[in-house]
Amino acid sequence: MTGVVTDRVAGQGSIEAADAQGRAALGLLGNSSIELSTNGHDAILRAAEILPPGMPVYVAKMPTQTLTEKLIQIRALRASGLDPVPHIAARQLASRLELRTFLEEAVSGGEVHRVLLIGGNDTRVAGPFRDSASVLASGLLEDAGIREIDVAGYPEGHPRIPADVLFADLETKMKLADDRGLNLNIVTQFSFAPRTVIAYCSDLALRAPGVPVYAGLMGPTHPARLLRFARICGVSTTLQAVCSLGLNALKLATLSSPDKHFAVMARHQAARENGNLSGIHLFNFGGFHESAKWISDQLQRGTANA
Repeated sequence: MTGVVTDRVAGQGSIEAADAQGRAALGLLGNSSIELSTNGHDAILRAAEILPPGMPVYVAKMPTQTLTEKLIQIRALRASGLDPVPHIAARQLASRLELRTFLEEAVSGGEVHRVLLIGGNDTRVAGPFRDSASVLASGLLEDAGIREIDVAGYPEGHPRIPADVLFADLETKMKLADDRGLNLNIVTQFSFAPRTVIAYCSDLALRAPGVPVYAGLMGPTHPARLLRFARICGVSTTLQAVCSLGLNALKLATLSSPDKHFAVMARHQAARENGNLSGIHLFNFGGFHESAKWISDQLQRGTANA
């Protein structure tokens, strides 16, 4: 009889743990966002049919794309019931006037209230802004009506910037944002090692408590495309580990889906471990609709099991 009771208690514990993980997954998905990787209006309309209304959609400026094209995307996203979040690449901006004009049109035409600030991959500085902190310090964001900013986080470190310099830069941005009444979030680079991201969130909880972190995950994509973007983005540590697998097709197919990585983060949240993890951000590398469908499927599955 004792063994039966023990098994029953163990089974009940497993069910409760699964329920807690399911609730944690829904919580992360409720704070999720996705990156637009296509110029197609049809792709936006298709994604809007399955994404939750008001979901943040990040709008990057491709090298061949004009700011006018970016504004078209922003307006299309807002008209479709989604929340556009444009990237602001500091070193690409030719002048304060260019930034001011873009922000005013994005706010008035697309109801933009949040932006992602990045320095940009350019080594050449096109105008007055050498980095994202200088954009933040300009006062142009809040003057245009921006209320919230995101900055980049690097769980695996930056290929060219030491860790102590990265954190000092974050502290500067936190102070600038606070002085200007702007809420600040961190969106991390994607990683093949979710526990590295969790460790990053835990470290930030000690060093920068209260700053929300949105963990970057790669959306469903082709394995070869995933590896190509990993090299471009500088995800070096775990990329080396992946390459050591001998590029086994089955293993790469598993890595090119966010399922297992997301499950690790949901378990972390369910265990109520210390950390600043607040949600997820899906990089899609050309698969906007596929990534939108993944979020939709996860939400439907979680709601059905709730």
